[in-house]
Amino acid sequence: MKRTIAYFLLITITIIFANRVAAQQLMEVECFDPVTVQLPYLADSVNVKDAAFKEIDLLKMVPVSKSILKNGKTLLTSYDSLFILKGDTEAYQIHFLQFSIYSEQFQKGKLDIRTNGIFELYMDGVKKKDKLKADSTLKTTSVDLILEPGSVTFVLKVLILPDSAQTEQRFKISFKSDLEDVAVQMGTKEEKRFTIMNLQDGKNITGVSISPNGKYCKVSYSERKNAETIRYAELIDNESKKVLLQENGYLSKASWMPKSSLLYYTRDGLNGKELITLDPTTLQTKVIHSNLPDGSYTMAPGEKTLIFSIKEEGPKESKSMNRILDNRDRYGSFRDRYFLAKYDLETSEYQLLTYGYRGTYLQDISPDSRYILFGISEYDYTKRPFSTSSLYQMDLQTLKVDTLYENEPYASGAAYSPDGKQLLISGGPEAFNKIGLNIGNEPIGNAYDTQLFIFDLKDKKVTPITKEFDPSVDDATWNYSDRLIYMKVSEKDCKNIYSYDPKSNKFTKLEMEEEVVKSFSVSQYGSALNYYGQSVSNADRLYFYNVKKKGSTLLYDLSKEKMEGVQLGEVYDWDFTSADGTLITGRFYLPPNFDSTKTYPMLVYYYGGTTPTVRTLEFSYSMHMYAAQGYVVYTLNPSGTIGFGQEFSARHVNAWGKRTADEIILGTQLFYRSHPYVDSTKVGCFGASYGGFMTMYLQTQTDIFAAAISHAGISALTSYWGEGYWGIGYCSIANADSYPWNNPDLFVNQSPLFLADKINTPLLLLHGDKDTNVPVGESIQMYNALRILGKPVAFIQIEGEDHGVVDYHKRIQWAKTMQAWFAKYLKDQPEWWEELYPTLKLK
Repeated sequence: MKRTIAYFLLITITIIFANRVAAQQLMEVECFDPVTVQLPYLADSVNVKDAAFKEIDLLKMVPVSKSILKNGKTLLTSYDSLFILKGDTEAYQIHFLQFSIYSEQFQKGKLDIRTNGIFELYMDGVKKKDKLKADSTLKTTSVDLILEPGSVTFVLKVLILPDSAQTEQRFKISFKSDLEDVAVQMGTKEEKRFTIMNLQDGKNITGVSISPNGKYCKVSYSERKNAETIRYAELIDNESKKVLLQENGYLSKASWMPKSSLLYYTRDGLNGKELITLDPTTLQTKVIHSNLPDGSYTMAPGEKTLIFSIKEEGPKESKSMNRILDNRDRYGSFRDRYFLAKYDLETSEYQLLTYGYRGTYLQDISPDSRYILFGISEYDYTKRPFSTSSLYQMDLQTLKVDTLYENEPYASGAAYSPDGKQLLISGGPEAFNKIGLNIGNEPIGNAYDTQLFIFDLKDKKVTPITKEFDPSVDDATWNYSDRLIYMKVSEKDCKNIYSYDPKSNKFTKLEMEEEVVKSFSVSQYGSALNYYGQSVSNADRLYFYNVKKKGSTLLYDLSKEKMEGVQLGEVYDWDFTSADGTLITGRFYLPPNFDSTKTYPMLVYYYGGTTPTVRTLEFSYSMHMYAAQGYVVYTLNPSGTIGFGQEFSARHVNAWGKRTADEIILGTQLFYRSHPYVDSTKVGCFGASYGGFMTMYLQTQTDIFAAAISHAGISALTSYWGEGYWGIGYCSIANADSYPWNNPDLFVNQSPLFLADKINTPLLLLHGDKDTNVPVGESIQMYNALRILGKPVAFIQIEGEDHGVVDYHKRIQWAKTMQAWFAKYLKDQPEWWEELYPTLKLK
């Protein structure tokens, strides 16, 4: 009996092992209408390279394209895993077979193609293999594959010769993984998931501007594939949705005339620099001026005057012995100055408006074109915020200047009201003697939480208008037509549009169709606007909004094109209450084909500074990209984030992890405890910049994470404050009035480097070696500390990259590096990481 059981177990184990290593057979493919090709006329027997034309050269005549892979698609099912293609005995034909392989994890394997025919194999559009000889029996051609998590599409381009012996071609296709007990899905159902390539390649909307009458909009695009980028623009009729013009030259740089709803641009012509207008109703162009001066300019509302910004280069010194005059002198443009000049289009008169040691910059031109607003900045490092602004109004007829305010900290942009009697000013909560401050018991406001003020030109009285308005203002414009102020705001994890009525002091939220409005443009005389944006599970869409009808019209659904066939998981809001009673909002993403009976690893992502993690699909750390890898992804907006009110954002100041880390840890614990499908032993976290700092700091406070990634993170507050190009500027807000000499506790106790011995989590440090914001030394010193302490750490230095990774190929490698790190520690799948970074034994 025991021998029988043992024999049965041996047979069972043998069968299981055999199943683990057995090749998987492809059982169905998509077949498309064949393309008939003909031999060319042979003017000579050979070409200039002394090569004779061969029948297999016909394969090159028909490339694999989207149009080919749409013609007459049918499903071809195998008989005993054998596919049979029949050709035409009278003609040469090229057939196309398409199938996909989906892998849940990184793996290597071998694709075997057994056939008697002639073919080329393409993998995601790239040729991988060919067989250029017909045989009487099935011969095997093998292709070594490296499969990363996701779906890969294969196309077999098959040439069938008009020879009775070759008109029937037979195929058997199989895949065998190098890993035991790891399967792939082979077939015609493509499991398309959201990957880094969805972020890298394809079309994006990059800008929109509406005509003053609201009838037309100009939309800018960029389109990228394989590191090549093209840029172009379209002119669209808002009512008919018709694209009137598409162009990749002058239209891209054209702007709307302030009133006449004509587009204008400049070009180099026979008579110097020419000013050209384009009429959107006729698409006719017209030269309206020649011999323009060089320089950038703004057209006045009356369309008769240009205000030029003139650059004057500052004195240069020896590059080998470069004296630094100011922290800003470290990055190049500090010594240059800009001045203003007026150019009359009717008389061609040129008048210099400003001159001096200090640079001047244009803020706005009055509606009647008589006055300009210009500013001058002063720097004083002895007191926060290190810089102040002065604002002046100049009469363009007399050049008389009126001082509106001087040396005002935290004030920034300024624009005229439609009647020219008031100004709309943007600035931090502490601007204008803290008149707009509303931070409760917090000691210092967050200057990144932008507020709006109205400045009366007659009595110079300042009135805060967003003091009780929780969203932070990103952009604002005062409309000539209805006298309302329109603003794009950060509101919790959304980007919304509001209007504000100065007469009633009322804010009205415009019901946009997207959760994140990326850009908007208001018609000054048409009560309309164009905007584009995206939501948590869709890419960009372009809209026309009628203010009077209060409704949006979809002009272009780019998301439909970009996301065709891509499967995304569900997204849900999830909030919790922190220890001090604060509601912390967040959301989580589930993997595609989520099964609540299974257990999943989890990733946690948090803000990278003071801005919220908004509900957008496409950004560097797209939650859907990681959910597609089989993770539950949780993101939250902890204390210190703008968009939740001034008191909430003020918690960012002089905190550096205080309260924020506790909220992230508590939120993570509450989440996995209340969601049984999360494996609490396989939780990772990641962030960049300030989020990279948070990653390091969190590991000094808890061991709940099994893996962590810090990109461009800050490890020591002192070195970042003193060395980064932006260090002292950012720290004048993030650690206002705190310095190493007056608050050493903050600089030591909140620096992860000084707590490195408490880190036990495997930590990946990523950093560009040309980072001017957070110097690469921040990661280097943490890496060295953890190496000395014998802690698990890896450091990837990205050559030539600044604070973000922008090089096309490096960005792909960067994303895969992070995914491979998490796969190693959260999925127990080290193969991907080892393929990217094999062990090197160096003495």
